[in-house]
Amino acid sequence: MPSRHLKGGCFSLSKEARCVTCSLSSLCLPLSLNLEDIDQLDRIIKRRQPLKKGEHLFRQGDAFECVYAVRSGSLKNYIMTNEGEEQITNFHLPSELVGMDGIDCDVYPISAKALETTTVCEIPFTRLEALAHDLPDLRQQILRIMSKELRDDKQMMMLLSKKNAEERVATFISNLSQRFKRRGYSQFTFRLPMSRNEIGNYLGLAVETVSRVFTRFQNAELIAVNGKEVHILDMDQLIELAGMVDCGSAQPPEKIAAAQ
Repeated sequence: MPSRHLKGGCFSLSKEARCVTCSLSSLCLPLSLNLEDIDQLDRIIKRRQPLKKGEHLFRQGDAFECVYAVRSGSLKNYIMTNEGEEQITNFHLPSELVGMDGIDCDVYPISAKALETTTVCEIPFTRLEALAHDLPDLRQQILRIMSKELRDDKQMMMLLSKKNAEERVATFISNLSQRFKRRGYSQFTFRLPMSRNEIGNYLGLAVETVSRVFTRFQNAELIAVNGKEVHILDMDQLIELAGMVDCGSAQPPEKIAAAQ
């Protein structure tokens, strides 16, 4: 099947766009690489013009050619069901790789769409594969990323099969909090790039249920919500409700100050 994902829009590397100067390099493919190896990786990467909100990076069924690293913004992955309905399978934040699940079947089994203005690094997979053959540290990082995707898939299956609505939403918020923290952002205050309807679709909940749970969490003073901005007021209780045991204990600065 001919590829329908966007081909144009690449631009030359500026100093600011290079892996060695990227603030996300410690979370992305360059992790553990020395400067010489990073320079080799830089040579195969194409930086694209930004995707607009609602614009596809690739569509389900497109020929697999590249994997992509999110530099800024966010994306959602989704599949179209036999009934013609969209089912969201994942959300991607900066430093995360998109498109790896197309490796084994030579087509993208899912679609990727921008939730907001989003920039990505385009990495031709054949060139990445050849480079990884010569750079063991890069090959190891690719395997780590693939392992994490498998673990995330299993966690999602557990989320949908074992947890009630409140536990699902608490897990979703806690997971986003930890992902923002790893990227150097606040783990307590962040903006949700996705809509309530998209959250419900991802969690297997009606949008009305998601809204009710957000309201209950606000009434219980777990979170404060202003539009798409979420402020976590009681991280420990939220993590306990989510059943997440590996996030550690943390509280927002104002709550720590009040306790002293």
